[in-house]
Amino acid sequence: MKFTRQQLEKMENGSLAPYAVHASQSKGRKYPEKEPEYRTCFQRDRDRILHTTAFRRLEYKTQVFINYEGDYYRTRLTHTLEVTQIGRTIARAMGANEDLVESICMAHDLGHPPFGHSGEHILNQLMADYGGFNHNHQSYRIVTEIEQRYPQFPGLNLSWEVLEGIVKHETEYDKTDALDFDSHLRGHLEAQITNVADELAYTSHDLDDGLRSGMITTDMLGEIDLWNMVADNLEINSCQLDDLTRHGIIRELIGLEVDSMIKDSCVRLENSGVKSLVELQSLPYNVVGFDDAMRQHNRELKDFLFHNMYRNYRVVRMQKKAERVLSELFNAYLNEPLMLPMHFQEQIEMKGKEQTICDYLAGMTDRFAVDEYQKLFDPMLLP
Repeated sequence: MKFTRQQLEKMENGSLAPYAVHASQSKGRKYPEKEPEYRTCFQRDRDRILHTTAFRRLEYKTQVFINYEGDYYRTRLTHTLEVTQIGRTIARAMGANEDLVESICMAHDLGHPPFGHSGEHILNQLMADYGGFNHNHQSYRIVTEIEQRYPQFPGLNLSWEVLEGIVKHETEYDKTDALDFDSHLRGHLEAQITNVADELAYTSHDLDDGLRSGMITTDMLGEIDLWNMVADNLEINSCQLDDLTRHGIIRELIGLEVDSMIKDSCVRLENSGVKSLVELQSLPYNVVGFDDAMRQHNRELKDFLFHNMYRNYRVVRMQKKAERVLSELFNAYLNEPLMLPMHFQEQIEMKGKEQTICDYLAGMTDRFAVDEYQKLFDPMLLP
């Protein structure tokens, strides 16, 4: 038995919520293409994102810990996969389009530079007079112009709805830039799910990495409500966590938050009375999210992570090293652009010197940036 694209779309129409995005009703692509026989448009978009150079590079880009600090810590790639898994779970439970959620989740961090948010911060400073730098906008540029994989068009020629989800991706640390999309409309249901899945993933998994690294101990978490709720559910009293206990705690935390978020969001959806996608996007608030109590619990945990992990001296020292590496590379290329690879030199006339250098740096992995820094500034190393 086989399922054609038309049959898959028909199955979607019969199973998805009326306010979800249906592949059969997509606004299409900027450059018209014949759609595949056995995949919906969003399934095709997911596959295109998966095969990009930018996606593969996420394996060696920082989440919190630099890649060479340990094999067990999250990278941008593992974070992206974890966001995708959580997003699909939420989408399935809420009648949203899983394939669209998966596509947006997989693309949401493509534009992150090396060294995490410290890399983004320094690139934004260096580009202050040339439009700044924002990894959300860079993700959009990657899929619409930077990735060159097809002779017929620049970028990946993704569906309108995937691009809208990328553009309107917004969390506490990621601010939206609506570009050519209607800024008066909120993100569709699938975009809102991606936003929540992202925050949920990095909060719980950063806690996991913090516990593994020793930066965070159970004694430090004694006043955190979410931690105590999870510990009580699992009847954990020991201050010494072995790996299995830690895994169980993080699993329970994610399950608790996903369950709460789905229930709260469904109540909000029902109370809103929306019956269509346009009605949902026209609401003055996002329907996907937590109630006030769980939102406060999450706020408490985020504040704890900020002060005890993201501001830990080990993390801050690495952040400052990263800022020095990128700023000195930027200025070196700016003073002598002939040190850039030839295919980047060829882009200078069209994009300008500063934007070309920024794109080159943003595409680097952590280890490539460090290697490049050593080649340029260590006189004992050959270029």
